[in-house]
Amino acid sequence: MSLRLDHLVIGAASLAEGEAWCEATLGVRPSGGGKHLLMSTHNRLLNLSGPSFPRCYLEIIAIDPDAPPPGRARWFDLDSPALQQRLRVEGPGLIHWVARVDGDLEAQLIAWREQGAEAGEAVAASRMTAAGELRWRIALRADGQRLFGGALPLLIEWGEVHPADGLPNSGVSLQQLLLRLPQPGLLPGLAADAGEAWLEARLQTPLGLVSLPLMT
Repeated sequence: MSLRLDHLVIGAASLAEGEAWCEATLGVRPSGGGKHLLMSTHNRLLNLSGPSFPRCYLEIIAIDPDAPPPGRARWFDLDSPALQQRLRVEGPGLIHWVARVDGDLEAQLIAWREQGAEAGEAVAASRMTAAGELRWRIALRADGQRLFGGALPLLIEWGEVHPADGLPNSGVSLQQLLLRLPQPGLLPGLAADAGEAWLEARLQTPLGLVSLPLMT
């Protein structure tokens, strides 16, 4: 079983701030996206696909102020007061990433658990798009906590449709994902160095090369 980088997650205090950040930082505006009824969040997307990272995209996500409380902790640590404060003060930033499971999501969760990494349980999720309902399964902890400060990814297993397939070419592409973990063996198929948890994404954009460090 191996993992592939699926998407980068940009947290924002509001979706409008996230969209403005994307245009100012990457030189383009995001497109698509929608509402997550399960988590009371909403998002916008940007295609990052290229030869090194096919079927890859950037997700800008924020708490949906018009949605009722979800009744559980939101994903990506979005309910963390410390993270909320940083997003309000410092603006949007890279808060997490998601890895796609090529195989059985439950089996990968068991393998992580045996190595001491408790990533939660597989949960079915969906959102509506212009082309219909998008479905996936994602590993969620009950407390919504990001493992290793966000350097260890959430795990996802897509249904028949992948969101990157419907996104237009954005002119932005992911060039490198620089990653360190105390347990790099948790990421079969992905290159990670051993050391203190750390993550940085480097993107080629209309504004030049942009580095996005992890906001912990």
